Amino acid sequence: MCRPAYYTIAYEINPWMSLRRQANAGRARAQWERLYQLLTRTLGVRVDLLPPRSGLPDLVFTANAGLLQGRTLIRSNFRYPQRQQEEPVVERYFRRRGFRVVTLNPRYRFEGEGDALWLGKTLLFGFRFRSDAQAHEELTRILQARVLPLELVDQRFYHLDTCCCPLDAETVLWFPKAFDRYGRRVVERLAETISVSEADAKRFVCNAIVLPAPAGAKGGPGGKDIIVQAGLSTPLRRQLARRGFRLHEVNLSEFLKAGGSAKCLVLRLA
Repeated sequence: MCRPAYYTIAYEINPWMSLRRQANAGRARAQWERLYQLLTRTLGVRVDLLPPRSGLPDLVFTANAGLLQGRTLIRSNFRYPQRQQEEPVVERYFRRRGFRVVTLNPRYRFEGEGDALWLGKTLLFGFRFRSDAQAHEELTRILQARVLPLELVDQRFYHLDTCCCPLDAETVLWFPKAFDRYGRRVVERLAETISVSEADAKRFVCNAIVLPAPAGAKGGPGGKDIIVQAGLSTPLRRQLARRGFRLHEVNLSEFLKAGGSAKCLVLRLA
């Protein structure tokens, strides 16, 4: 994670960002801190901190920095120049901590966990708005894993993690209208799906952090903690609770103004 010391709406690179609708800096810091305390104190997660950097307001959205496999980071190639300045900062941070850093062909755009989510041993790869379809071939080669490209069709859901959240190896929470017809078929063949309403999708409830059940925990796919933007609908809350998921709702309204929520604020290291 990265503290939002310099977080602001400094430019407009997705439909949610508006220079006329600024984030409240104090409120953003308080909301981020509540998320951090929930992860570290309540749920016992170890969190490493990437130092914030002046002039890089979106560095707080660490999910976009890359994709980790073991001690290897596949670093992002950001589409927009405003975020390309984050690339050397992220690369230095991980190299200094002993990670191997790999970059894709510079012709291809790739925005890390924003567009790359593991469903069991299969990587779901969103493309069109931020990442390029051709990147999936290089990801397949580097990861030695099955990578399934999914085309996104709604600019409001510009990253895969804004409209899709694997809850476990067999279940996906998603907003199906954000995908083209072929992508919907791919996901529906691969997993059991839980669809969210457009109202829930616009609250970014799919941009959730899912923590696996502790080692040795009994039961089926449930028993996991999900951190999600506050305000999800009652039917969805009940549906997830019936499946054994423990919901932790957090208000991240100031980050929604930039098109991000809980998942955007974390990059999974292990």
